[in-house]
Formats: sequence, structure tokens, C-alpha cells
Amino acid sequence: MLDELNAGLRPGDDTPALLGRRGISRGDLAALRDVYAGALHARGLRPGDTLGVAVRPGPRSLAVLLAAYRMGLRIAVLDPSAGPDVLVARLGLARPALIVADAAAQAVASWAAPLARRAGLSLPDLSRLAPTVTVGRRLPGSAPSLRPGGTPPPVFDGDGDAVIIFTSGTTASPRAVVHTRAGLGTGMRAVADLVRPRAGVPILGGMFFVLVPSLAAGAPVAVPTRRPRTLARQIATLKPQATYLTPPLLRAALDAGVPFRGRVYSGSAPVSAALLSRVRAAGAEEAWCVYALTEVFPAAAIEAGAKAAHPGDGDPVGELLPGVRAQLTPGGELRLAGAGVCDRYLGAEPHEWVATGDIARLDGRNVVLAGRAKDMILRRAENIYPGLYEPSLHVPGVSLAILVGVPAGDGDEDVVAIVETSPGADRAAVEAALREPLRRMGAARPDRVLFAPVPLAGRSRKPDRAAAAALALSGVRR
Repeated sequence: MLDELNAGLRPGDDTPALLGRRGISRGDLAALRDVYAGALHARGLRPGDTLGVAVRPGPRSLAVLLAAYRMGLRIAVLDPSAGPDVLVARLGLARPALIVADAAAQAVASWAAPLARRAGLSLPDLSRLAPTVTVGRRLPGSAPSLRPGGTPPPVFDGDGDAVIIFTSGTTASPRAVVHTRAGLGTGMRAVADLVRPRAGVPILGGMFFVLVPSLAAGAPVAVPTRRPRTLARQIATLKPQATYLTPPLLRAALDAGVPFRGRVYSGSAPVSAALLSRVRAAGAEEAWCVYALTEVFPAAAIEAGAKAAHPGDGDPVGELLPGVRAQLTPGGELRLAGAGVCDRYLGAEPHEWVATGDIARLDGRNVVLAGRAKDMILRRAENIYPGLYEPSLHVPGVSLAILVGVPAGDGDEDVVAIVETSPGADRAAVEAALREPLRRMGAARPDRVLFAPVPLAGRSRKPDRAAAAALALSGVRR
């Protein structure tokens, strides 16, 4: 699909590609891609080389990624939220031949570091790790510009590594997922089949896996803002056929009364049936939970109606998408395989099956999650998987709810439910609505219920269970 997009972008085409203040036409995007391809080729980069990219989302970053793919380069996206020590280890593992960075990314590593750290962003001095060039406007102290020049090389025609995506890992053992060009294409075709983009009708979504299939189908894309009021204006003005938002952004938008339309998709963190029902009530024609991992995107999907109708325990995430296969280990951990699954972890041998870390059951090709294996709580010799019970806590008025284990002082654990209520929710009504779900939890019934905001962390703002456990423990000690 990246090949299709690159082939479909031609200089001179004034059809919109990216919408918004930093928008760009398809023709200008093609011209910028070709400029970058020529410049990177003139710097000596060749198929198979690794290119580190630290550029804010927008036309420049998309043009760099398209140029690199067109040349057969391997792309390593550098995330400033990972922390400098982790990034140093990751760069040591990926060994980029060149890093392209905008002035903002470089400022995070230098004069703007104190301000950036308050926002959870930090970068090492990139120029000390690999040759670095600046794309876009330079600021004092920035690396030299990536100078235009040279003719773009012939389009690379073959397979090989396409992208390195870093996932969880320590500074001593960073983990990097490697997707091949063929595997990346398979994943993006699956997204296109799920989202069903129509040419000429806007799509609201900033993820690369949303941008490429949409643009390849001829649909212009706008990156959603994080501010609910501005998001409401975006939806009212653009009338998007489809919108992709992470669960925290969805909750914030719904809490602010943002109306929705068309099809809405959410993933990258747990998506409850209650959240999807709220999206439908806010005007969306369809609301989808997308189950995906860094290693395979997407793996399964389910619409709001089917998720809400699930009769049993656990969190249904839908039917496996075409081409995805699943099996369970003897311990109940879900493993996935298929053409869209990553080829390997960097430095390791290619694999067929990927361990998800999720405890699950399979109803045919339908996946029902019971929680993360590492999140298991051990109480009175009972193994409690939070994901099996957390969906039942999302009663009306609850924005987010999780279960965590805290030391009980005798080698055992107590179970604490942390419940975050929606703005304006009546606390007494929520407590009354929770009585029956809590009663039905049996051996997993929490020892305590703590009403407080659920801590979030990471790029996708998933619940931070370690911080939540610390919060629960501090609440016990008060």
C-alpha cells in the first residue's frame, strides 16, 4: 500500500492530502518526498541502511517516511517520550546511518530540555550518536540542514526491513519490533478493509497506519487536535467519514460534549463497551474497538453493539481479521501469527508466532481478553486477572476503572478497585450501580474501592498499573 501511495503521488496534483493549518496538497507532498529522496541519496544512503527520524507529525515527517520507503531504507522512529537513556540504548541497537530531526526535536535535547521534561519529553544529543541533519527551519544550535540536491534514485523494488518500532524495554535491553515491507503492506491493507476510506471524503486520524491507507485511497487526512473545543470544530467543519482517537482522547472529548459522526475507531489501550456506547450516543454511526499490538496492527476488531451484547466475563475484542491466526499456550496466553505479524525483534531470528502477553480465550475466531499475564494478582492462592472483571465495573458514570494488587503484609495481596467517575456523575448513583457487578465478581471481589483518577502513562496513555498500585497503597495508609 505504501507502494500504491508513492505511485499515486505526483507533482502538480493540487488535491488536498493533509488538511489543517499545516496542510499540504498531494502534489506538494510528492515534490517534498522527491526532494528528500534526492537529498538522502546524495548523502550516500542506500537500500537497507537505517534512517533515524525525529520529526513532529506533519507534512515533513510524512514526506521523509515516504522518501525513505521509496528508497528501500529502514526507518527507526525516535520517540522523545521514552527518555534519553532508553533512546541511547535503542540507537545503539538500531545503528542509524543518519538521523533527520526538526529543530523542535533538537531543542528538546538542548536549550528547551527543562521545559520539555515537564511535558514528559526528553532526547539525548542526537549528533553524538549518529550524523544528524535538520529538516525544516533551523534554529541556533541545530544540526546542518538536509540540503536539497541530487536526483531521486530509482524506486526500490523488493522486500526487506521497512520499519523498526521500539516497544517496552530497559536501557540494558531495549526491544525493537521489525516489520518487513511485505508485512507492513499486509497490515495496512487490513486497516483499509476495516476503515473503508472513500476518495475525497476527509478522515480524522494522525497515526501512520491511518494516514497511509487513507491517502492511498484518495481520502484527505486531518490530524486530530487534543483540545476538545477545537476537535469539535474539526468534526463540524470536516464532516469526517471516519475518526481514530485513543481512548483517553475519546473520553476527554465525550466529557466535553464533543459530537461525533460517521465511523469512530479506538485502540492502543483498553476500549470498554461503555466508552463505545457513549460514542454512539454522541452521534457516531459506528464505534469500533481495534485490538492491535506493536507486533501486529490490527489483529481483531469489534463494533459497539457486539461488544455490549457480550454475555460473559472478560473483554471481547472481536473477530480475528483475515490472515491473522491465533493459539493459546497451556497457561492461556494468546499468541498470534500471520502475514501482517512482525518479522522479528531486532537482533533475534525471524519468528512465526508472537506472544501478546494477554491472557485470553478463543470462541472460534473471536478473542476475549482476561487481562495481562504480568498484571495477575495473587490473593489467597487465587490467580486473578484484572481484565476478566474490569469491563463489568464500567457502569454509567464511570469513565475508567481498573483492579490492582497491593501487598497485604503477609505475602498475600489485597485487591483494590480504582474507579474514575465522569465529570458531573453522581457519586451515590455510581456506588449503587457498582453493587451488583461487585457482588458477581466472587473470589475477585475487591477488598476496597478507591474513587480517584486512574494514572495514565506512555504515548498511548494506557493505565499505569504501577502508579495505580502506589496510589491504592497510599490510600490504604492514610
